[in-house]
Amino acid sequence: MSLTLICSERFSDHQTPPGHPERVERAEVMNAVAAQARARGHQVTAPHPASVEQLARVHAPEYVARIAETGGRAVALDADTYTSAESYGIALLAAGAAVDAVKLVMSPERSEDRSLQRPGRGRPSGRPEVNAALAMVRPPGHHAERARAMGFCLFNNVAVAAAHARSEGAKRVAIVDYDVHHGNGTQHIFESDPTVLYVSLHQFPFYPGTGAADEIGRGEGTGFTVNLPLEAGAVDEDYRLAFSEVVVPVLSEYDPDLLLVSAGVDAHERDPLAGMRLTSGAFAAMTSELRRVAEQRSDGRLVLVTEGGYDLRALAESLEGVVESLAAGSSDTPWPAAAVASDRGRVAVNAAKRALSAYWKLG
Repeated sequence: MSLTLICSERFSDHQTPPGHPERVERAEVMNAVAAQARARGHQVTAPHPASVEQLARVHAPEYVARIAETGGRAVALDADTYTSAESYGIALLAAGAAVDAVKLVMSPERSEDRSLQRPGRGRPSGRPEVNAALAMVRPPGHHAERARAMGFCLFNNVAVAAAHARSEGAKRVAIVDYDVHHGNGTQHIFESDPTVLYVSLHQFPFYPGTGAADEIGRGEGTGFTVNLPLEAGAVDEDYRLAFSEVVVPVLSEYDPDLLLVSAGVDAHERDPLAGMRLTSGAFAAMTSELRRVAEQRSDGRLVLVTEGGYDLRALAESLEGVVESLAAGSSDTPWPAAAVASDRGRVAVNAAKRALSAYWKLG
């Protein structure tokens, strides 16, 4: 398979106040993971900054201008979200890295004009080679709303990437978000748009307060928002169940041209900001599941963009597992052996099925 990592030492230039969890050391971990991948023969490239035009597909122009005005200054945008002198330029690089990843995995000959019917569009048989890219960036993005910074996020990197894919001919884009926090910004940006499917697994109730199972989209986008709200304490087996009974079936039926992943690793058992109990191996297993969907449903196009993850050791282990899973070719990475029983996954799956049974074949 083809795997490219996009990373930059410049992501260390986004400074946050002392004690802030979204700290410079996260970029150092990402750079170390990139260096290991390069040593193993994978391509590692530096990102280009996103253009104002690319940002304006998902953000209000006046909001983009407001963030640009923070250049050269340290500004508190809310109680959690800060800029430093270099933050505007670095946020452009983060969004640009996600766009670059989309450009790498898409090519004109793969952009087919296919309808928005839900089931059975006659995919070619066989499993194409996966063309994958992993953008390791900071600041993260999925909380950023169309006109508001929040949750450490300035621009919504994965939303910018999805909109760029649509502009390049992708008819259906799917976003899977397994960050421990619900991606309110991504959901709201696309909640009326059936050409972008948003699927989120997250701790609930929890920051930012959105992501209930009955939030399923609006207008023409009704049914194209899929939320799996999991109670604190969820373990690997809960996520495996959610993937098996909801995530993979919905993705398979939607049949995307491109699969994007908001790859936050803060559902890890060691993460200080949340209460989930995933092991490092669960992130490799989720990546393997999504890689298999990409092989079968998106002509091999798979893009992952980092979000949260605030324990440095957990971040390193989880990202290393993601890279290894992507590099495994046709080999599947198994889920870690279930060590603890939990009904949290079943509760979330049942809630999602009740909310979405009119829109998807979920059994």
